[in-house]
Amino acid sequence: MKTSLCILASSMLLATPAMAQSSQNNATTAAPNMQPAASTGSMHKEGEWRASKLVGVNVYNNSNEKIGDINDLILDSSGRVANVVIGVGGFLGMGEHNVAVTFDQLKFAKEPVKTVSSDGAGKTGNAGSTSTTGSASTSAHRSDNWYPDHVVLNANKDELKKMPEFKY
Repeated sequence: MKTSLCILASSMLLATPAMAQSSQNNATTAAPNMQPAASTGSMHKEGEWRASKLVGVNVYNNSNEKIGDINDLILDSSGRVANVVIGVGGFLGMGEHNVAVTFDQLKFAKEPVKTVSSDGAGKTGNAGSTSTTGSASTSAHRSDNWYPDHVVLNANKDELKKMPEFKY
């Protein structure tokens, strides 16, 4: 009886790798028949931005005065951005006036806004500031390019407030 149990256990141990090997062969023969999914845009390209990152980007006029921020992007049926909704005025969303401008009216800037200090020297805003700790200097410039630093629109706040309000 002990002998028959030993023979049975040995044969089971020897048969297990053979079963596993045959199931692997079936899996590899089935894999070449599978078609890979079509890849149209698997990587981020220069000049492409995430829509979710554009919402909230500050909008400035040609005089580097903040006139609002991007609240929404309106797409046409082909998937292109038709209009950009800009929130003008207000405080913490209260009293804000939404206006729609065409996408081609906007100029996207990667560099921080230049501000003029009291001594007349041009300085960049806090997004491009440099801090020094001891003898090491570090720059706070963004290393990603998922969205622009700010947007420039050739208009002032008063002109935008006079535009018809965008209704959803």
